[in-house]
Amino acid sequence: MITKDSGAPAVRAIVSTGLAAAVGAPLGLRPPRLWSGLRFGAVAFGLVATGVAGLTAVPRVRQGMNDRKIPPDPVRWLALEIPVATAWTEEMLFRGLLQTVAVRALGPTFGPLAQAVAFGLWHIPDARRVGDPVLGTVVVTGVAGWVFGWLARRSGSVLAPVLAHTAFNESAAVAAMVVQRR
Repeated sequence: MITKDSGAPAVRAIVSTGLAAAVGAPLGLRPPRLWSGLRFGAVAFGLVATGVAGLTAVPRVRQGMNDRKIPPDPVRWLALEIPVATAWTEEMLFRGLLQTVAVRALGPTFGPLAQAVAFGLWHIPDARRVGDPVLGTVVVTGVAGWVFGWLARRSGSVLAPVLAHTAFNESAAVAAMVVQRR
């Protein structure tokens, strides 16, 4: 199984994409679904980045950003780790592979819910590592997982949730770096 610490970003992305393709996940990476994924993803990217920027005005959020540990190589973090090793890989695993399998097994209502719960639980080690509240992390990432799943279904392309996921993680990372530099 792919873990958050396994391998180089490209290897993680290739393996997760291969697993999603192996179950016949409707990835929507060819036109016209690709264009739909880009449109939905671009709108989601803008909304998410704006929301994260607005949250920096909340003292508790800003303090959390100030306390966040920035990796020693922020360029690699922003250019590879977040978009490729995290967003692409997790979207292929959860919205590609798991959502496809869960919808087949549990139907169109409970399948997406199951992948969202699994996505929330996947983030428990992260919450523990950085000292975030576990329950809050599971709930927030579970809701995000459901929204990402909705984006994938609505747009017909996994690219939409990849862009939304990237937007959330990248904008939070950039916001933390900006807050820490002030």
